[in-house]
Parts: sequence; C-alpha cells; structure tokens
Amino acid sequence: MTNKDFFAALADLEKEKGIPEQVFLDALVNALSSAFKKQYTGAVGAIDIKLNPEKGTIDFFTVRNVVEEVTDADSEISLEDARAIKKSYKVGDKVTEKFVPKDFSRIAAQTAKQVILQKLNETERDAAVSEYSDKEGELLVGVVRKIDAKNIIIEFGKGQVEGLLLPSDQVPGETYNVNDRIKVFVKKVKNNFRGAQVLVSRSSSGLVRKLFEEEVPEIKQNTVIIKSISREPGARTKIAIYSEDKRVDAVGACVGNKGARVNAIVEELKGEKIDIIPWSENPLEFIAKALSPAKVISVTQLDGEKTAMAVVPDDKLSLAIGKDGQNARLAVRLTGWKIDVKSESAAKKMGFGAEESNENSGENEEN
Repeated sequence: MTNKDFFAALADLEKEKGIPEQVFLDALVNALSSAFKKQYTGAVGAIDIKLNPEKGTIDFFTVRNVVEEVTDADSEISLEDARAIKKSYKVGDKVTEKFVPKDFSRIAAQTAKQVILQKLNETERDAAVSEYSDKEGELLVGVVRKIDAKNIIIEFGKGQVEGLLLPSDQVPGETYNVNDRIKVFVKKVKNNFRGAQVLVSRSSSGLVRKLFEEEVPEIKQNTVIIKSISREPGARTKIAIYSEDKRVDAVGACVGNKGARVNAIVEELKGEKIDIIPWSENPLEFIAKALSPAKVISVTQLDGEKTAMAVVPDDKLSLAIGKDGQNARLAVRLTGWKIDVKSESAAKKMGFGAEESNENSGENEEN
C-alpha cells in the first residue's frame, strides 16, 4: 500500500466510523516515532514526523538543540555547525533536518499498524461508552450471547457493548438461553479494558417502572404518576399510581382495554403478579388499598411514627398477610409504614372495636 492509499483509507474510516481523520494521524505519528526508536535504539535523539494527507507524504526530521559545547551528539549541535546550515541560528534554537530512514523494517511498520489499530479500538470503545453513558435508568433490549458460570452476557447494538446480568440481578425461576432477546434495566455503565460494560437487571423495581412507562402513554405524558413500587422479583409487584386530573382513571389507564396493558407487562415478567394500587395522600387510606386483594375493615394509626394497625375480616387474614407474609411485606415497602395486620376478632379482644378503629381510618373500599 502506498502512502496515498494509506491516507485515502484513513479518510474512508472517518466516513465509516465517524472518527476524525486527525485522531488517526496523531496515532500514526506516535506509532511511527515509537517504532523508529525501537528499530534504531540510541542511534538518534529527538525526531519529528510530519504527515501531509493532501500530498500523501510522511517525512522524518531530526531535532537537535543548538549549544556552545556538544555533550550528546544525537540531540545537540554546536553553534558553529548550526550556523553552517543557517547563519541566523543562536544558542537555544532547535535545528530540524529532514532525513530518510534506511531499512525501516517491516517489524517497525507492523508496530505502527498495531498502535493505530489499538487507537481505533480505544476510540470506538470510548464512543460506545459515551453513547451508552446516558442509558442508566433506561430500558434496553439485548441478545443473550454467553452464559458464563452464573453470569449472563448480553449484547447490545453492533456488539461493541456488552451487558452483564449478575446472579443477584436475575429473577428466581427465569431461564436464559443463548440468542434469547430480553429486556433489561440499566443499573450502571462503566468503561473497562474490553470496552463499555453495562450492568443490567431483571430483578430491579426500575424494570417494572420502565415497562409501565413503555405500555402506558399516560405515564409518559405525566398524566398518570407512579408514586412508589415494591417488588419481590418473580412473585409479586405492587405499584402505586395517581393522577391529579380527576377525569383520568389512573388504574384503568394502567390496566388497559380488557387488561391488555398490564397483561403485556405480566407476560414480559414471565407471569409475575401485579397489584395496581391507587395512591392516596391519606396514608391510612393508602395502607388499606395497599393490602389488596384483601378487604380491609379499618386502619388505625398507633403510637409511634408511621405505625398502623389494619383490621381485616377473620376469613381474609391469610389473604392480607399473604404466603410467607409477602402481601403485608410488600404493602409495608409500598407505603413506608409499619403495618400490623389483625383479624377482626383479634382486634376486638385487644379493645379495638370496628367503630373505634374506623375513627382514624381511611376509606375501606375493596380494590
């Protein structure tokens, strides 16, 4: 390949990769300088390399400092010898002379090529990191490329960026196979020697939030607002939603016509149950709704900050608490309140009659 062909190839790379030609030229100067010094160790001092893409030339120059007395012939030139080249030289000037390196071997040229390729890879990697750095907190679709021990490697885009799905971010019971297309929530983007690495999750509550934003236009338009989410991945999610526009049915918007919207999300989450809870500024009313699907008779605030007792019919106690306490636990996370769930008969024995406990409760609609 001639020099002109080489510069033409750099111009093509700029068009193809969108990387400025000057980036390659700077890398080429460094590469040639490094390769030359390796080939001619100790033979010359400082060198300067000038590239001219228009003419297709690569020129080498020695650079020597003008001194009164020469102590290093490779990097210094006497004032007398400098003035023999040009009379205006004085001590402290730099004398630059063009030269043609002999036998600039294939090894040196290969070294230069490797450095340029490395710079190209670094630039592409940095571009990929830059492209994905603003994806944190977003939803991405990728393809499972590798299963390494318990880690899942996911490919995005043209393969320059990979996602890492750690065991802690996987959903119990979900299976992942090579070539599967999956949606993931981006937790963090970082740069390493292999390129951009995207830490992703299938278990994060953020995944549910983004799926609802994707399926429910009213959420993207801020007509419906997601107030809070509590999730036990693979089992159940509770999501509290609200609309300031009284004409908007926030729950209906999230459910969709014949359940189409929420069903699409449930399908993406492989059958995970979803409770859509209408948020209320009245915390006791909110607690009553958060214990859905159980009917709540009353909610009473107890002594202590954010502590309440929820009373449910005797035959609904197990439903309100849920299997292994899951329903009550999710309600606690959703509302931010400590909730003590009691059956109606147990509450009466404690001195909390229905009338008394209703005194400080919110509405008791069944969701």
